[in-house]
Amino acid sequence: MAVDLEEDENDYLESVNSLYKPADAMVQEEDPLLEEPVQNRPTSYTPKDHLNGTYIIFFLLGTGSLLPLNFIMTAKHYWMYKLQNCSEELSPAEQRPSDIRDFFESYISVASTVPSVLCLIGNFLLVNKVPVHVRILSSLVVTLTVLMVITVLVKVDTSSWTPQFFVITLACVAIISSATTVFSSSVFGLTGCFPMQNSQALISGKISPYYIKCHKDSRQILCILPGDDLEEGDSTAGNTRVMTNSAGSVPPLRAILDKTGMLGFCVFYVYFISIMIFPAISSGIESVTKDLGGLWADKYFTPLTSFLLYNFADWCGRQITAWIHVPGPKSKLLPTMVLLRTLLVPIFMLCNYQPRMYITRVLFAQDVYPVVFTVLLGFSNGYLSTLSIIYGPKVTPKELSESTGVLLMVFMQLGLAMGAAFSVLVVHLI
Repeated sequence: MAVDLEEDENDYLESVNSLYKPADAMVQEEDPLLEEPVQNRPTSYTPKDHLNGTYIIFFLLGTGSLLPLNFIMTAKHYWMYKLQNCSEELSPAEQRPSDIRDFFESYISVASTVPSVLCLIGNFLLVNKVPVHVRILSSLVVTLTVLMVITVLVKVDTSSWTPQFFVITLACVAIISSATTVFSSSVFGLTGCFPMQNSQALISGKISPYYIKCHKDSRQILCILPGDDLEEGDSTAGNTRVMTNSAGSVPPLRAILDKTGMLGFCVFYVYFISIMIFPAISSGIESVTKDLGGLWADKYFTPLTSFLLYNFADWCGRQITAWIHVPGPKSKLLPTMVLLRTLLVPIFMLCNYQPRMYITRVLFAQDVYPVVFTVLLGFSNGYLSTLSIIYGPKVTPKELSESTGVLLMVFMQLGLAMGAAFSVLVVHLI
C-alpha cells in the first residue's frame, strides 16, 4: 500500500502545482532514452520550496536576462536623435529620409537575433562540457562590460560619425544578445531539473524588463544567481543532477527531437510571427488623429499601444500557464492555434502604419483596431510559447531535461532570427 502511494506521488513529481499530468509518466521512467545502470540513476526527491523562494529566484533571473537588451530595443527616441543627419546644416523637417533612421529597429532586431543562433548551438554542444555556473557567470560579465561601452557612447557626441556609431552599436547589440542568450538558455536548461512551475517563473520574468523600462526612475538591474545548494540538492536523498548525461558527451539530438519536435516547431513559429510584427511594424503604427495633434496621438499612442500593452498582454498569457495547461503537449490544437497567428501579419500591415509606399490603403483606420490586435498578438505569444517551452523538459527523461531546455531555446532563437529577417522585408513591402 505504501509503495502504491509513493508511485502515485511520483507521477506528479515533474508537474508540481500543474493541471497537466503526463499520460505516459511511468513509461518515461521505464524506457529512458539513455540507458544507465540502476545504481547510478538519481532517486526521486523534490525538496519543498519554502516561501516560493526558488520561484522568485527564477523569476528574477528571467527579468535580468532580457533587461539590458530591452533597454536598447525600446529607446526609440534616443535612436532617432543619435542617428539624425547632423553633418549638414538642415532643420529636422528639411533633412532627407535616412535608411538607418527609418529601419533601425529592423537592423537592431537582426543584429540581436542572428548571432544568438550560433551561440545557442554552441551552448547545446557544450552543455555537458562546460559547467552551468561558468556559462552563467561569464555571460553576465560580458553583458556588463558591453553595457558600460554603450553607456559611455550615450554621452559622446557622435554627430560627425553617425554611420560608424551605428555599426559599433550593432556590434554591441550582437555581443549583448549572444551573452544573454547563453545566460537564458543555461538557466532555462537548469529549470528542467526543477518542477514545471519554475520554468514558468523564468519565462514570466522575461517580460518584466519591459515594465521596468517604462518607469523613468528605474536605475538598477537585479540578477540573482542560484546557489550551489540548488544544484547539489539533498545528498541524503539523492542528488538533483544538473548534467544530463556523461560528462563531455554531446546530447542525443535525434532522440530529443523525437519527443519534442512538434513543440520545437511551435516555439519557433510563435516567435517567428511575433518578432516579424513587434516592434518593426507595431511601433510604426500611428494614431489616425495625429494630424490633429494632442498628447495621445503625438506622445502616448505608440509607447502605450505598441510596447506597454503588448508586453502586459504577453505577461498575462505567460502567467495563466501557471494554472492552466490547455491544450496538452500532444494535442493537435496547439500547432493549429500557432499557425492561425499567421493572419496577424497582413492585419497589422493594413493598420495605419507610416510611412507607406506600396500598400496605400489603410483598412483598419481607427485607433481601437491596433489596440485589440496588439493584445491578441501579445497574449497568444505569451500563452502558446510558454506552454510549448515548459512542456519540453517534462516529456523527456530526467537525464535529458537540461539538454531539452537548451534545445528549445535554439528553436526560439531561430524563430527570432527568421522573424527579424522577414520583418525587414515586410516593412519595405508596406
